[in-house]
Amino acid sequence: MLKKILVVEDQQEIRRLIRMTLELESYSIEECATADEGAHVFQVLRPDLVLLDVMTPGAIDGLDLCRLIKQEGGEDALSPPVILLTARGRQADVESGLAAGADAYLIKPFSPLELLETVKQKLLHAAGAMP
Repeated sequence: MLKKILVVEDQQEIRRLIRMTLELESYSIEECATADEGAHVFQVLRPDLVLLDVMTPGAIDGLDLCRLIKQEGGEDALSPPVILLTARGRQADVESGLAAGADAYLIKPFSPLELLETVKQKLLHAAGAMP
C-alpha cells in the first residue's frame, strides 16, 4: 500500500519539486497551498506524513497546523510525522518549529536527496512505533 503524504506549500514551484522528488519512491501525494486547506485535507486524507511550510497565507500558518495535527494525535493515538520546510533558518525559528511538534526541520533551499532521506526515515520510525 502506498504511503500517503500531504504537502502544504504555497509556492507551486516548490510543490512541483517536492512531488517530483517523492514520486521517485512511488508515494501518494496530495498538495495544498494553505494551512487552512491543509487542515481540511488532513481530516479527510489521514496521511502517513505531512510536509509543511511554516509561512502560508490564511487564517492559520504552518506552525498552527503542526500543533493541530499533533494535538489530534493525543496521547492514545499516534499522529503522523510532520516535517517543516521553511526559509526560516534562525535557531529561534527551529526551536519554535520543534516546540510546535515537528519531527524534522528542513531549511530552504533543501536538497531533494535530504528531503527523500528524511521522509523515508520518519516513515520507518512511525511504522516501527505503531503497535
